[in-house]
Amino acid sequence: MKTALVTGATAGFGRAVALRLGKLGYRVIITGRREERLRAVAEELHSIGTEALALTFDVRNFEAARKAIEGLPAKFQNIDLLVNNAGLAAGQATFDKSELLNFERMIDTNIKGLIYISKLVVPQMIARGSGHIVNLSSIAGVEVYPGGNIYCATKHAVNAITKGMRLDLIDKGVKISSISPGMAETEFSLARFDGNAQKAKDVYKGLVPLNAEDIADALEFIVTRPPHVCIQDILITPSAQANTYLTVRK
Repeated sequence: MKTALVTGATAGFGRAVALRLGKLGYRVIITGRREERLRAVAEELHSIGTEALALTFDVRNFEAARKAIEGLPAKFQNIDLLVNNAGLAAGQATFDKSELLNFERMIDTNIKGLIYISKLVVPQMIARGSGHIVNLSSIAGVEVYPGGNIYCATKHAVNAITKGMRLDLIDKGVKISSISPGMAETEFSLARFDGNAQKAKDVYKGLVPLNAEDIADALEFIVTRPPHVCIQDILITPSAQANTYLTVRK
């Protein structure tokens, strides 16, 4: 049985991906900051017959991440698949009006968190000569949109790190992939607007956005390819979205 580690699994993409991997027969480690939510997802995994382990820590805290990974029970220690999903957007103000704290939250979570977890997992993959890392990026990593500034910068960084990892690890037997979603309705926008449900809802007004299951579908396609195939990136948008800012709303 293969083992997968999914970060940011308390809701949205992470939860959907964890459940999909469980259905595919993986043993699943899930991480997140919200302990009660994480336990609920673990219970969902157990209910479908999946061996699951919940680790509550913040990916921004390297020492907490290190202790969690190094303290894994024996049967969870060999991680075959890492899904770096933890990430966030904070605010959508222009650069001059944005808060520095929001910049730091996004950089620390979206970039440094991904680096921390990857650095902890990659050595064991290299030692075994096999493994797969899937980074959750964004269409914001392809092109910038007004008010996206630092969020877009973090996702551009994710794409660069992904490409760099692929170059550096190709001779180690480790596959590197990414998924770059466009507009998707999860808790993402709710978090971006500090819990303002109306603002979050208005983001998707007049169109049908992606949902978490769409991303789980993409992840399933990536991880079920034969050994000689590596899906480097899937850029996925709603039919009504052409790029980061051009949409058709009815």
